[in-house]
Amino acid sequence: MACGLLFRSGLLLLILAQPAMGGAPAPAGLTALSGRPSAPAFDLFDIEGRRHRLEAYRGRVVVVNFWAIWCPPCRAEMPSLQRAWRQLRERDIVLLAVDVGESGERVAAFAAKQALDFPLLLDERAAVFDSWRVPGLPTTFVIDRSGRLAYRASGAREWDAPEILEAILELNRQGRLP
Repeated sequence: MACGLLFRSGLLLLILAQPAMGGAPAPAGLTALSGRPSAPAFDLFDIEGRRHRLEAYRGRVVVVNFWAIWCPPCRAEMPSLQRAWRQLRERDIVLLAVDVGESGERVAAFAAKQALDFPLLLDERAAVFDSWRVPGLPTTFVIDRSGRLAYRASGAREWDAPEILEAILELNRQGRLP
């Protein structure tokens, strides 16, 4: 319990200490990542027990959102992620929300209350959070079809805003693998 409280307190400090933006400006308040580094691999289970390996989504644009229930800005952006998911899934774009440090039961209860139907992955020990060097919560990455990190958004966003959806859809139109 004390370890969990320290973990949450440390993450809260990261949330409060980080700027809303950094790096080069990009469409819709997203930060373009110079050089488009490769997205770190992960292999996580969702709240329904399905396995998700990032490499299995190669060839598709993937939106990876790091969040936690205890994080107010994370909770605030979940409805907009759900609305965005309704539009993105029709275009074969993947949305994965990685909950950091919480139990599957707790996340499933939250998802049911909020009527979320996109995959909610569990990073109970924060190993993926650490390997991705996430600066704080919420943080979202948009990965191009080649598995490279194209954009990052630190802090909550309205993911169904037309300019954000258009930036993701434009990335989907680019860089199709042969």
